[in-house]
Amino acid sequence: MSALADGPVRYGLTQEQRDLRDMVRELAVGRIAPRAAAIDAAGEFPQDVRQLLAEHDVLALPFAEAYGGTGTGTLMTVVAIEEIAKACASSALILAVHDLGTLPIRIDGSDELKARVLPKYAAGEWLAAFALSEPDAGSDAGALRTNAVAVDGGWRLNGAKNWITNAGVAGAYVVFAVTDGAAPPSRGMTAFLVEADAPGFAVAKLEHKMGMRGSPTGQLTFDDVFVPDGNVIGSVGDGFKVAMRTLDRSRLGIAAQALGIAQGATDYAAAYARERTAFGKPINQLQAIQFKLADMETRTAAARELLYRAAAKADHDEPDLGKYSAMAKLFCSDTAMDVTVEAVQVLGGYGYVTEYPVERMMRDAKLTQIYEGTNEIQRVVVGRSLR
Repeated sequence: MSALADGPVRYGLTQEQRDLRDMVRELAVGRIAPRAAAIDAAGEFPQDVRQLLAEHDVLALPFAEAYGGTGTGTLMTVVAIEEIAKACASSALILAVHDLGTLPIRIDGSDELKARVLPKYAAGEWLAAFALSEPDAGSDAGALRTNAVAVDGGWRLNGAKNWITNAGVAGAYVVFAVTDGAAPPSRGMTAFLVEADAPGFAVAKLEHKMGMRGSPTGQLTFDDVFVPDGNVIGSVGDGFKVAMRTLDRSRLGIAAQALGIAQGATDYAAAYARERTAFGKPINQLQAIQFKLADMETRTAAARELLYRAAAKADHDEPDLGKYSAMAKLFCSDTAMDVTVEAVQVLGGYGYVTEYPVERMMRDAKLTQIYEGTNEIQRVVVGRSLR
């Protein structure tokens, strides 16, 4: 292992970033948390929260100042996702997917494409989406069947995508398609930016989910959709590399979401245990409950250290970012699931009813172990780095 990988990585927030964090925290506590239960119950995308995040430049966090962003870096973005997820995981996903769906453009897009579309994203005029998974290609990204054929001035796309977050609300979709029939298909994959109003593009259906119910997930279809050459992201045939470079960084947003869920559940369970009495005293004086809360807080704090270190590696373009982002996503999401299960247990019967938020947090936590690469895939990534 290199000295760089072993050496200390400094991470921390500047005063400006701490002020931004506090602003996001205030929005989450005062404006988003009171909406969280209703967002979950309705199962509808919260346009009011989207507008709130846009008005306060939260959606500008992933972007450089040259494109109307805050220029505050990856660490600040994950901190903001964490703060929102403490209150409402579905709302946090708005920012997390905004980061994910624009990363291919920010990393590999042409200067012309960046100048044309990134200001729309930074202003919140467009929401982003990332369309890689298909009905028969989830963890196996090399098994894509959606294809693109070169025509005069651009490409014609045909196929379908599954499990796409922001389906129906995104302004444009980063879509990966096979472009040359090479074997395996991943060698001939290309990334395209497909605008939502493109003829032949449709959202075929929306899924009904256990958790993250305020975030639309759906199937996209492409029927001879024309994409101009200017909307190709990176080089033709390099789409697999574009996808992997994106995922090395975007996993951090899901890790941050999971971390926020875990901290939100821990905070709620601790507050409940201070007020709930049994056997003549608050239950936080019972050792069985104390030990649960202690383990919840300790695991969440450990997850934060790993995530922030990984985010600092992204900001410094360190070579072992892929391993650290996989470890952060894996550890934060497993922590979220374990902590929320324990939070339900601390609340007992009250934890199992929708009047209290921890059952929602538990349902939301499960998805963090699945999307943006299942935790089994994250273990493969980490394991391969140790060869």
